[in-house]
Amino acid sequence: MLVYPSSIDLSSRTLRFLTGQLVARRREIGTRWRRLPAARQALLALAHLRCGDIYAQPAAGFGIGIATVYRYIREAVESLAGLAPSLGEAMRTIQEKAFVILDGTLLPIDRIAADTPYYSGKHKRHGMNVQVLTDPFGWLLWASSALPGSTHDLTAARQHGIIDALAEEGLKCSADKAYQGADGPVRVPFRGRRLKRWELRHNTTHAKIRCLGEHAMSTLKGWRLLRKLRCSTNRITDVIKAVVVLHHASA
Repeated sequence: MLVYPSSIDLSSRTLRFLTGQLVARRREIGTRWRRLPAARQALLALAHLRCGDIYAQPAAGFGIGIATVYRYIREAVESLAGLAPSLGEAMRTIQEKAFVILDGTLLPIDRIAADTPYYSGKHKRHGMNVQVLTDPFGWLLWASSALPGSTHDLTAARQHGIIDALAEEGLKCSADKAYQGADGPVRVPFRGRRLKRWELRHNTTHAKIRCLGEHAMSTLKGWRLLRKLRCSTNRITDVIKAVVVLHHASA
């Protein structure tokens, strides 16, 4: 197998942050020796998350076994996931904003046709539904845990308690047509073919505001592992939370 040097489009601040978390983790569990130092383990985890390489590729690049790569990456992801902000913490941050943008996305997974709960009729593929909250400029504030792809966006938002949390805090929220019926603080565009002129103007203004939320989706998909998840569906939530923490750490 050929091995060549490459680069990762992440800042050194991100690497230092994850290295610090892994050093603290090793002290906590009393680790005496590892095949890789904490900095190299952090680089390994970042390469996997950002580039989406299968375990065999970093194993060859770092000169360790595939099983060791799996353990190192899982340890890094779990350490980061524990630092992810909760919905309540996100609400306190949102209080400082004029409004928030709510949107959902489907993260593709490698499942077969028999896995019906993971199949999204809207996207015509298998995946996991993730709800995202962003500030008015499209900065990713919070991401929900992953639900099967067949879950409707409004159902997912209610299940995660997003609608109730926004209503309790009296916060304004913009969302797309998928959230029709949420009412309360959630503002959605008008539906129908024969809309009045003022309704059309409202939809145009609303679309300009909501499109900024797509920046958060591009932020998530910038971590190429999320473009095609091959891990167990039980681990996807931790991966998403780890990405959110790294995103905030790089700011």
